[in-house]
Amino acid sequence: MRLMSSSLRNRRNFLLQAAALATVPSLPAHAEPSPLRIGLTPVFLDDQINFLARWRAWLESRLGRSIVFVQRGNYREIVDLVLGGKLDFAWICGYPYVRHRHELKLVAVPLWHGKPLYQSYLIVTADDRRSKSLLDLRGRIFAYSDPDSNSGYLYPRYALTTHGENPASFFSRTFFTWAHRKVVEVVGVGLANGGAVDGYVWEALSISHPRLTGTTRIIERSPLLGHPPIVARPNIPRTELERFRAALVTMAADIQGAELLEQLHLDGFVEAAPALFDDIARMARAVRAL
Repeated sequence: MRLMSSSLRNRRNFLLQAAALATVPSLPAHAEPSPLRIGLTPVFLDDQINFLARWRAWLESRLGRSIVFVQRGNYREIVDLVLGGKLDFAWICGYPYVRHRHELKLVAVPLWHGKPLYQSYLIVTADDRRSKSLLDLRGRIFAYSDPDSNSGYLYPRYALTTHGENPASFFSRTFFTWAHRKVVEVVGVGLANGGAVDGYVWEALSISHPRLTGTTRIIERSPLLGHPPIVARPNIPRTELERFRAALVTMAADIQGAELLEQLHLDGFVEAAPALFDDIARMARAVRAL
């Protein structure tokens, strides 16, 4: 057998190397950063899809990153995702925040009526003129919004506790609607005698859907408490957190940002200290003490 010449061997090796390289995917010179994933639960907006598309575009223009909104039907799913690092940011409630405040990073808090505060409203059917307070609903049917909601679950249970009542046996029946708007709806049509709802949501609905809120009546308001915050995953890079916070707190100064805030019935977002939620933490401790 004749030996292959050195020139032929070199040519064969070159072709083999070229074929091998062709099977390796090439990488872009500057790889695109992964999208920021933001968790949300249902809100009161009628045209939520359109709003989120506009908010996504606004955030992307400010951050230079793709944005993906991840929606779930309750707070617990969203909190689990952000704690597990599968979400970068999330808009949650003060109650789950205080339960995980040593893990979650506080990013910003909405401003409503110029303050980062809101209230829980306890409501009854509009034609119920007899009930004056939560205690008048003993033995009746009561609607909660979400077991991880401050305004829709924790506060009414705390209020009963402070009056020496046991929330587990005070009502004849309770159920969860999984959305504040649905609390208003079920109370309004009489499926529940009373319910607990986010005061910010009730007031926003009173502007956009006055007939809906008109089917209910407020009998009690909680003290002012820290508004549901936007938080970040435990291991978020500080630069990412600061950039996202800066985008939120400057929304009101931007024409398009201000329009989005108006649709949310908010004045803006503000940086806040964890101490803003100390009263919610105190209520949580009191209820757990039962």
